[in-house]
Amino acid sequence: MGESTARTLSLLTLLQAHRWWPGEELADRLGVTTRSVRRRVDALRELGYEIESTPGLGGGYRLAAGTRMPPLLLTDDEAVTVAVGLRVAAATGIVDGESTALSALAKFEQVLPPALRERVNALGRSIGSRPPRGGPVPSELLGALALACRDHERVRFAYTAANGVETRRLVEPHSLVSGDRKWFLIAWDLDRAAWRTFRADRIADLLGTGVRAEPRELSPEEAAEFALAASDRKVAENATAIMAMPFEDMRAHFGPWAQNASPVDGARTAWPFGGDDHPTMTTALAWIPAGVSYEVQADRAYLEFLHDHASRMLAAAEASLAHLNTPAT
Repeated sequence: MGESTARTLSLLTLLQAHRWWPGEELADRLGVTTRSVRRRVDALRELGYEIESTPGLGGGYRLAAGTRMPPLLLTDDEAVTVAVGLRVAAATGIVDGESTALSALAKFEQVLPPALRERVNALGRSIGSRPPRGGPVPSELLGALALACRDHERVRFAYTAANGVETRRLVEPHSLVSGDRKWFLIAWDLDRAAWRTFRADRIADLLGTGVRAEPRELSPEEAAEFALAASDRKVAENATAIMAMPFEDMRAHFGPWAQNASPVDGARTAWPFGGDDHPTMTTALAWIPAGVSYEVQADRAYLEFLHDHASRMLAAAEASLAHLNTPAT
């Protein structure tokens, strides 16, 4: 491969990886002049890539959607990821996901080198999938949300909560997370000045605002925690802890798990918690910070379990402390 061709392909890789590139930065990354960048952009346009440009000192380039699909340039790892993702897509709750994903996969695997096809088959055999819990999600909606997350673009949409109440939201999207067989949008809600989690199958009338927001810090682990906390999977048992902790302090300590909490007054917070059984429920109480007093509102069966469980733990701790305090002979 000639040096000129290699740099043209490198330019395509950069344009596919980012929404907008200043011309000077592209030239620096490719080790060429800005005039050379323009020539390579023209070469890509001849191949069918729709590349928009802004002239002037602060000008730059972006890869836009064209009238036909041009060739894609993928690394080996990207190709494997796409192929495996198509296999999984059939069970993720995307509208028409199964037929569309399988037809796309058939076309895609035809051009994969044998070594990569073997990697795809090996990974595909090891990945299990289950039907989605939520309603189907249009692929166009997921794509638009993913682009808004990538570009940090504020969006508006109608959202229907679990209780059927519909609201209009203005948010700064952060990430899309798949959890509990549903798609979740993690976003900063501008009206509520807080992180919120939205089920994608309950989002409608999505509108981009064209306004780019400064990225907000949230790790992938924290985003996954938000999605897990937002899951409305039915649990067998429920209770509420009333803790002597101001609402804002409680939210800061509990993070995404404080989404269903509410202030009782200026000094106390009500926090609903639950689980599939009494022992599972009780582990939630360990999240309450040391030194914070609380009471539990629940049915008699759970309160009796909690009393017995706490008594046994106290007895075990006292016995161990007594043993530690006994002088050695």
